[in-house]
Amino acid sequence: MIALQISSMKQFMNHLLVADTFDRFDLEEAVISTANTFHIDGHINPEFYETESAGMADTPSNVVPAVLPEFRPWSELKSIAFDLIKGKRTPLFFRFTLHLSGAETTALLEREHCDVPAAQVKALVLNIRYDGATAVLTTATSYQTFLMSKEPDIIWDKYLQDYLDEKGIEYTIL
Repeated sequence: MIALQISSMKQFMNHLLVADTFDRFDLEEAVISTANTFHIDGHINPEFYETESAGMADTPSNVVPAVLPEFRPWSELKSIAFDLIKGKRTPLFFRFTLHLSGAETTALLEREHCDVPAAQVKALVLNIRYDGATAVLTTATSYQTFLMSKEPDIIWDKYLQDYLDEKGIEYTIL
């Protein structure tokens, strides 16, 4: 686990809410506090699709995947977050809990020849927390079961730093 403090909020917010920088992530949860506090639960409700698809024609636009992902992709929800945050006043607070997508997680661990099978890693997590002045990104790894190896943590921490460097997002390690 590492904590990174963002150096340029304006630049980071553009990457987070406008650019496609974080589109490879899924949203678990968002809390945004402005004039009101908004909670966005990124969990997908399978019941919504089961009842809707029962009476629908089998057209490509209406086909529901056989296995739904657990969370909605960030790319589909970031415009809602943008609408809640934009304006003359900065938010009082926000927190986003993002997961690197399952396919990206598997590819990363396999590419780095991780000694832990990708199936044992439930999620590579990125927590973004803004307190009204500064934003801090914190990494975490969620496992299916207890493991002695911390190799996925090390790979995730290094990957995130390399990715932020590649995108030109400046930060300080805390």
